[in-house]
Amino acid sequence: MKSFLLATALAFASVPAFAQPDAPSAPAAAPAAPATAPVAPLPDANPALFVVRDADTTIYLFGTFHLLDGRPWFNDEVRTAFDASDELVMEAVLPEDPAALQPLILRYAVDPDGRTLSSRLSAEQNAALTRALAEAGAPPATFDRFEPWFVSMTLAVIGAQRLGISTEAGPETLLTSAAQARRIPIGELEGFEFQLRLLDSMPEALQLEQLSETLEKNDEIATMLAPMLAAWSSGDVDRLAALMNEDMETDQDRALYQLIFTNRNAAWAGWIQERLARPGTVFVAVGAGHLAGSGSVQEALRTHGITATRVPH
Repeated sequence: MKSFLLATALAFASVPAFAQPDAPSAPAAAPAAPATAPVAPLPDANPALFVVRDADTTIYLFGTFHLLDGRPWFNDEVRTAFDASDELVMEAVLPEDPAALQPLILRYAVDPDGRTLSSRLSAEQNAALTRALAEAGAPPATFDRFEPWFVSMTLAVIGAQRLGISTEAGPETLLTSAAQARRIPIGELEGFEFQLRLLDSMPEALQLEQLSETLEKNDEIATMLAPMLAAWSSGDVDRLAALMNEDMETDQDRALYQLIFTNRNAAWAGWIQERLARPGTVFVAVGAGHLAGSGSVQEALRTHGITATRVPH
């Protein structure tokens, strides 16, 4: 599976993870080790943090990894920046009741013409999908009425969970809880409906290509995701960008990157420019892929004459 397509599938990981209608649960975990067995501590993560400032406004830009395990990361300069902020802004505000998103999922993720997914896949692809769903404990017809993009995302999330990561330990979940505890406002750059509408707007050829790649390398998702998680944990933005872009080869790849990353980054840069006109300190948390590589938020900010600097660890 192309690393870029995996990054795209997980760019909106919080959507399917929070609102899969009748979606399969992750495969059962291995039995827990005996209580007496030593448990190796998870490594301390030092993800990248950037800041934009003017005379009376400070905006921190934190790159998240939507699915995560229990490794410590909410400390040091990240915690200091959050504690100094009087507002949290994310791509989309997490719903208190995930079931509230199901009507939106049904509106945008189900094929509007009633076509079945199996009718759009080859016999080989259908067999691969049946195997992937069986491994997740789901019957073959579970997603037959859904669009290819939604199935690809769901399989990517299930594959990622083999690393022991999920949204429950993800930065968005923890930041939301921390903001609620401090009773500071929580805002959003887009909202879940915008994101679903964007994904649904992907040309069918791109959706089918993404699903084909996901099915072809379904067993390797965790293996391919591991170095991306390692790059995020070490704050290696250049490495993360290289992993995302190492196999972006076709015009379809570039069109998808433009849709999912470049265009949205440019819109967020415009939001930051407008927010700088009002005083205050804001903690903005978006997927780390948006703060890395060509077309990043920082690059888009430079077109507005605004410089984002790295906060030292």
